[in-house]
Amino acid sequence: MNNTLSNPNTAVTHLSATIQLPASKSESNRLLILQALSNGNMKIVNFSTANDTLLLQKALNSKSLIVNIDDAGTAMRFLTSFFAMRNEHKIVKGTDRMHKRPVHDLVEALHQIGFRINYLGQPGFPPIEIIPVNLDSLNNKVTIDGSISSQFISSLMMIGASLPHGLEITITGEVASKPYILLTAALMRKAGIESAINFPIITIAKQEYKTTVLSAGDDWTNAGYWYSFVALYPSAAIVLEGLEEETAQGDKILLEWGNYFGVKSEFKQGALYLSKLENTLTESLHFDFTPHPDLAQTIIVLCAAKGIQATFSGLQSLRIKETDRIAALQAELKKFDVELVETLNGNFTLEGKFVARPVTIETYNDHRMAMCFAPLAVLAPITFTDPSVVSKSYPDFWNQMAKLLTWDE
Repeated sequence: MNNTLSNPNTAVTHLSATIQLPASKSESNRLLILQALSNGNMKIVNFSTANDTLLLQKALNSKSLIVNIDDAGTAMRFLTSFFAMRNEHKIVKGTDRMHKRPVHDLVEALHQIGFRINYLGQPGFPPIEIIPVNLDSLNNKVTIDGSISSQFISSLMMIGASLPHGLEITITGEVASKPYILLTAALMRKAGIESAINFPIITIAKQEYKTTVLSAGDDWTNAGYWYSFVALYPSAAIVLEGLEEETAQGDKILLEWGNYFGVKSEFKQGALYLSKLENTLTESLHFDFTPHPDLAQTIIVLCAAKGIQATFSGLQSLRIKETDRIAALQAELKKFDVELVETLNGNFTLEGKFVARPVTIETYNDHRMAMCFAPLAVLAPITFTDPSVVSKSYPDFWNQMAKLLTWDE
């Protein structure tokens, strides 16, 4: 595959395609952990083929002392608690970037429970070593800061029912990405594990998994890129097959946010139909990404391209993702004469007038950096330094996008 994505032929006046979104990586990763904890009671009939999910599956099946999860941050967080709960002697490592992503709060919480986890490099960061302990001596109460990563909390929740006395989690500070915690609880419930959530306290009693067959729903986060296409092209209609309207995935907020960008959302015959709206609100918008961090890049780039004045908050977790996503967005948006500027109290805004021009987008080994800028190809040719990064969450992205655009020879 060539690295340059071209806008449609000038004769094309209407973009139209039917897209099958991949299974949710967020749901798939949680289901794999729950399946492993269920000791065979739970079966999964459909899950993501994203590289992150495949790495997690491989790690769960590994008999080796050393487990390399590459750049899969979710796998690092979920496996830390899982291997501790399984009382396995394991060393979990990853890429250089992974070794710069903090795990201190999760490890400290596991220490409170009574697990032994050692740092093998810089304190607070992977790689880590998990040492077996006497499970009968474990505590059932833990306190953890909720502002760093909701995955730390989800990681603890999923082992709660397997602990000798269950687990009570007290969350301090602002709860980041709360919808993902609720998603974890919803999937646990489907597996037969009940949790009592009364923020800031989550209680999970010791319980047994029921025999069941579960399937991951399609990915609402990845729907955002297709919303961008409809928003940016004068005439467009895209059908997204397989999305569930009744879902615990928090990024279904796109049903609401799409209106701000001129995108109409309608569920018909088991699919989501995206089309153009005649009237939209494009002034004085504010987006709080605290519950929806994975939509931040998509929405910010879309606001820039459409010249929408907006403020953005809840971006703090973007600093510790696959890359520093704030710095990456700032660098790439400058190529279009737009500045992402931090104002007061952690808020950001956009300055400058967007200029569509042929540019090369640096992908920073970050799948979402590639995909959030890809829809700009309807405005001018875009070249990507490493298109393959999308395999982390959406392996078929470019093939599906070829229904709308073409890769230059």
